Amino acid sequence: MTQPNGPQPRPGILDIAAYVGGEHQGHIRLASNEGALGPSPKAMEAYGAAAGTLHRYPDGGSAALRGAIAKRFNLDADRIVCGAGSDEIISLLIRSYAGPGDEVLYSQYGFLMYPIGAKSVGATPVTAPEDGLTASVDNLLARVTPRTRLVFLANPNNPTGTYLPASEVARLHAGLPPDVILVIDAAYAEYMNKDDYTAGEELVERFPNVVMTRTFSKIFALGSLRIGWCYGPAGIVDVLNRVRGPFNVSNAAHVAGVAAVEDAEFLDRSRRHNEQWREWFSATVRELGLTVHPSVTNFVLVDFKGQPAGKDDAEAARQFLKARGILVRQMPSYGLPSCLRVTIGTEQEMHAVADALRDFLKA
Repeated sequence: MTQPNGPQPRPGILDIAAYVGGEHQGHIRLASNEGALGPSPKAMEAYGAAAGTLHRYPDGGSAALRGAIAKRFNLDADRIVCGAGSDEIISLLIRSYAGPGDEVLYSQYGFLMYPIGAKSVGATPVTAPEDGLTASVDNLLARVTPRTRLVFLANPNNPTGTYLPASEVARLHAGLPPDVILVIDAAYAEYMNKDDYTAGEELVERFPNVVMTRTFSKIFALGSLRIGWCYGPAGIVDVLNRVRGPFNVSNAAHVAGVAAVEDAEFLDRSRRHNEQWREWFSATVRELGLTVHPSVTNFVLVDFKGQPAGKDDAEAARQFLKARGILVRQMPSYGLPSCLRVTIGTEQEMHAVADALRDFLKA
């Protein structure tokens, strides 16, 4: 809260509703889509070994990390930019390409950092209605105006768990003016096993106005180290390297990230675990009579709409779970007040959540 006679922020800053992450005070934390199995043992070992270099500045160009990412995903390391989480990359893109009078477009249930980033630079966030909790290419294109500077597509999308096939993403790009940047936010790409999906790197290779963003906070389970990255055209990469901080990724993050991305066996194990327990939990909760929206990610959206009076209150269910030490994510800020987002955790955690939901519905 600013004082009447004190320094005043730029117009629009106080209109921003600050991002509120998932709660942390519980023994079963399923509110932030963190990796169920924790980080790779090799990443933890590398992190520990870095303790003796804490007095050294990190490599400002993240060369080793970019090289490991490029090798793992068959990309050009010179076109990768690393940051303090994909949040920073998103903010840098908006700060570099939008400002007062411009518009930043995204789908109805897209990541909250898109409108926050837009408002922070004085741009106007614009939403396009989704179709069945899935981004609609037609609705997005219908809302493109001469003021549109960036279009953000979370694919797969958080918090709905849905995705667009590669053909639809290509159609979206084809409908955009050449001076509009399409940002494909593929934070959950490593969980995908659909033949019609790509994270968007093929579009980045072909066009000068497409950027793909990724993160180490989900399947790689390095959320506390804040590592994100993007793959982009040379021109946009040059711009991001001019505006980012000179040492925006710590050395500890560098070495842990390299070890994590190189541990293919642990990545595969994490993916298999997620698929098994996502399907088990979804089926179990549907048997309780709740709606569980289909998901391709490491979370599901549980909908309480249509339940008997008193059992249709998602917030009451969240508080019931919280009283048992189980934290899940409330959804009113996304416009989905009847839903809870539940991260896929360990086998024991998923049984505990299912049991608690059963008890809530019976109480």
